Amino acid sequence: MLPAEFSGVGKAFNPLAFAADLLDPQPSIYMYDPVAWANDMIDWGDDGLTEYQEEILMAIPQYGRVCVRGPHGLGKTTTASVAILWFGLTRDGLDWKVPTTASAWRQLEKFLWPEIHKWARKLRWDRLERRPFNSRTELQALNLKLKTGQSFAAASDVPELIEGAHADHLFYLYDESKAIAAETFNASEGAFSGAGRDTVAEAYALAISTPGEPNGRFWEIQTRKPGYEDWHVIHVDLERVIKAGRISREWAEQRARQWGEHSAIYQNRVLGEFATEDALGVIPLTWVEQAQERWKDRFDPDHRARKGLNVDELLPEYTCSSCDPARSGEDRTTIAVRFGRVVREIRDYPQSDTMSTVGYLSGVHNSTGGGEGYVAVDVIGIGGPMVDRLVELGINVFPFNAAGKTEQVDITGELGFVNQRSAAWWTLRELLDPVNQFAIELPPHDMLIGDLTAPHWRVTSGSKIQVESKEDLRKRLGRSTDYGDAVVMAFALIPEPEEETVVYDEYVAISPY
Repeated sequence: MLPAEFSGVGKAFNPLAFAADLLDPQPSIYMYDPVAWANDMIDWGDDGLTEYQEEILMAIPQYGRVCVRGPHGLGKTTTASVAILWFGLTRDGLDWKVPTTASAWRQLEKFLWPEIHKWARKLRWDRLERRPFNSRTELQALNLKLKTGQSFAAASDVPELIEGAHADHLFYLYDESKAIAAETFNASEGAFSGAGRDTVAEAYALAISTPGEPNGRFWEIQTRKPGYEDWHVIHVDLERVIKAGRISREWAEQRARQWGEHSAIYQNRVLGEFATEDALGVIPLTWVEQAQERWKDRFDPDHRARKGLNVDELLPEYTCSSCDPARSGEDRTTIAVRFGRVVREIRDYPQSDTMSTVGYLSGVHNSTGGGEGYVAVDVIGIGGPMVDRLVELGINVFPFNAAGKTEQVDITGELGFVNQRSAAWWTLRELLDPVNQFAIELPPHDMLIGDLTAPHWRVTSGSKIQVESKEDLRKRLGRSTDYGDAVVMAFALIPEPEEETVVYDEYVAISPY
């Protein structure tokens, strides 16, 4: 039953007593106690609501409008799904609607509504005193239609769909709401204007999200900007989620090491704090230096003598030669020659015509191994004719399209990439990361150090990594990162499944061995 201190909006208001005066038949106690409903009507097995999930659910009938931020993995979608099922099933027989929207349609289609279906399968139908949902007429892919109301998915970039929702009992669900436009939030104001203790209508809202940039309506509500005092704000911090067993401390510590404690992505996704996506280096300097130290361990006799290294390691078989062709008079055509996990050397040539560059590249390829190896070429611009000629010469070619789309995800399986350039740079970052123990070896080239540590990166609102473009880098640095791009392309090709690979969950990386 309702806790003793529960009193709806203000201490003088008791929503259950208010509803009892206005509704026929008498309302169930569950109408204003979603926690009791969830505990009694869902078969949780060995699971159950966390302390903060109970707080969020109880805040909905108590405060009307609730805005929640917290780390990735706290169970936001479960909380939202339970709230939707509670609202619809406790009000069916009345005039009700639950519009659901999100910052991206994919969030509704791939996450929220599948989660609603998941918890619907765990409902205790005997206690609900009704049959399970009919998949054809009631619980559909993105729609729940019951006797007197429905919940449905609505695109956040079409505020009219939100504004057009009319019912005596309304509940607005804003999922991953950090990037939902203010116009979409504003569209629900008509419902709240007609809902109050002196009317038969009621209106609730739940906006829930990991934080992002410190701007937009979600941020304004969370930071209690003037005009949003009627929203109840909840911040679920990392320690509460770890205590509840929904995030492991080890995972949080790994993300701190991988992303950096002061990075915006760590602040947003792990701490649940707002942070600007400041420009961050893709590859730390120390990782490049360690890779160059390993190269010297193999190839530099004086260095080996100083360290007492006397046993030579066999060089892996030739893998590829990758080429970043020069595009202007100041650029150099660079070719990185890779043997497994080792970039043996980087050669550079003055700008020349495309067929001369083909000659340089094919000569390097054939003299260093050829055979089953391949050539990687930046296909954008002048690289296109080079690819055609190399194919005519019978050389295996990987045409690297920096702007091309990719389904690749990072090693955590959590972030995608806006294009192949971003994916390739991030692949090299993960191969250089000491914790992954790939032991990449890079030649001690000063320009290479500068190139690999120069690009910045950010995470888009669609959870994709975007590495600074080559054009933007040129403007910022006053030069092209030719040496870095050649090395990145050398490690960019993801083998076919039958080839040697290293698999981390959904992420497939090149085996450097």
